Amino acid sequence: MDIHELPYRIKSARRKKRLVKTDQDKQLIRLYKKRSELWEQQRMLPMVPLESPYQRGWKRFFVLRADIAHSPRADFYNTLLHKINTVEHHHDKSFKRKKRRRGRYGYEIRRQSLRELTPYLWQSSKLNLSEQEKACFTQVETYDVITRRQEVKYVFTEPWRYTLKITPHIITHKKLLNSNIEQELDYIEKYIQCNNLRGRMHVLTNGRSGYRWKYGSLGKYDHIKKVPKYSTKEAYCEFDF
Repeated sequence: MDIHELPYRIKSARRKKRLVKTDQDKQLIRLYKKRSELWEQQRMLPMVPLESPYQRGWKRFFVLRADIAHSPRADFYNTLLHKINTVEHHHDKSFKRKKRRRGRYGYEIRRQSLRELTPYLWQSSKLNLSEQEKACFTQVETYDVITRRQEVKYVFTEPWRYTLKITPHIITHKKLLNSNIEQELDYIEKYIQCNNLRGRMHVLTNGRSGYRWKYGSLGKYDHIKKVPKYSTKEAYCEFDF
């Protein structure tokens, strides 16, 4: 009797293997979603104050200069500072880093600058820059060697109005811990690591993204691919390599 005449279809060996792999992939996707939910629950846990605060290194940030703080436009520059201020932390109050000079190691003070705005932040409602605040910036074009692209940034033109201040970094609050969430996350992480599932999970959830396509395809290659396969040599000579 022909198997195709039966009221059901017998699964082939290849289809059985495919169903097993598909079921494993679905389990990995469910595991990924479960881990994401636990991370979100962990992130939403509140901060609780410490009984005895302690110091952990030093922090450095910008403040208004003494003469600018007593000027009529002190409120304007103070409001702008909240939008472009940067904070750095260091274990030493000197904020020095090790640097090699002529075969010997020396120390130099780490440079810190105000925040440079991207075109997205420039137009975004997150900072909500006014026209007077935008007048204090200048547009600067730079070339990024990694992305091979021209980048546009908006730099503050009057950084002399602010000065750096170093204060102790005091820890006053800590994240509330949930033992059940920590236990489940630890179990999922060990399961992924022991069975070497991190790579497959990344492919299923994020796709086969690599460093080559991280910043988009390069323009010089796209134009070549648009040329028909059996074109003349003159068609390729028009491009500037």
